[in-house]
Amino acid sequence: MQRTLIILKPDCLHAHLCGKVIARFEQEGFEIIGCKMEVLPIDTLRLHYAHIADKPFYPDVEKFMRSSPVIILALKGDDIVNRTRDILGVTDCTLAAPGTLRAEYGSKDPKTCKMMNIAHASDSLETAELEIKRFFSGEELFE
Repeated sequence: MQRTLIILKPDCLHAHLCGKVIARFEQEGFEIIGCKMEVLPIDTLRLHYAHIADKPFYPDVEKFMRSSPVIILALKGDDIVNRTRDILGVTDCTLAAPGTLRAEYGSKDPKTCKMMNIAHASDSLETAELEIKRFFSGEELFE
């Protein structure tokens, strides 16, 4: 069994879509092994988004990700990284395939479609393990 990290972003919470998003993952047979809600600390966000922290749009990402609490999930399942990313669709909601969560629920505005895209998902098994450790202590995971 593999693990991955999902963050339900503020747009997901504001649109009251958390149940629908989580249900899609559970329908795939994924097991929730960690779940919590919090406003992300700035230092955690900067570490999480270090790959874009020097980009001119980063302050907007930080502001958006701190605009409300988020729900952070650790999931377990077979081929979970690839399958969760397939369920979500590509980062740009306007290019996401029909039937994916981002195509159904993500922003259609070209200015926000890469940021307001329902959820973050780990992009590899290695990243997933780093992200799970970043957001969960050992006692917060139930395997």
